Amino acid sequence: MIGGLLNDSPITREDVIKNVREFLTVGEFGLAFDTMCSWIYEDDLMISSSYHGRLRELAEDMGAVEIVDKLQEHIRDE
Repeated sequence: MIGGLLNDSPITREDVIKNVREFLTVGEFGLAFDTMCSWIYEDDLMISSSYHGRLRELAEDMGAVEIVDKLQEHIRDE
């Protein structure tokens, strides 16, 4: 699921994408998710409300809702 979110994310930096994929490969799912969300936030990347909903759903399962809630200011009108 994180891999799908990464593929659909607005992240274009190859080094970040590579890092997230490496975390997934070694089973560091929380770190992969946190890295992906942090880069969206730090790089001021815009996301759709549906993408935010997908992030939120996974965050609830992972207990990482705070980081996704910070991304609300990055939602663009669809």
